[in-house]
Amino acid sequence: MDAVKSLVDEKPLVIFSKSSCCVSHSMKQLMSSYGANPIVYELDEIPNGQEIEKALKRMGNKPTVPTVYIGQNLVGGANEVLTLQVQGKLVPMLKEAGAIWVWNRTSTERNH
Repeated sequence: MDAVKSLVDEKPLVIFSKSSCCVSHSMKQLMSSYGANPIVYELDEIPNGQEIEKALKRMGNKPTVPTVYIGQNLVGGANEVLTLQVQGKLVPMLKEAGAIWVWNRTSTERNH
């Protein structure tokens, strides 16, 4: 748990991912589409990745990737993030955490 806490401290947006996971890739793309630049930890590429994955599992994250933290708060996985998006709560959370500063709804909608 301390390993996870130290990785998310003082960072507005963190995604724990695996390089081969298509759902993780989608979460990274979603956050980037809002102009966010998440800190991404690829658990299959970093030395203590297995230890971190076990800690995420102990915290109740199943599946363990993607796991998203916004403003040092555990949001959860893809289902939780997409629920926030549908409810219109994701952008305000990202703004409050300092992960994005300006979001222009019309320009984003034109790009999709």
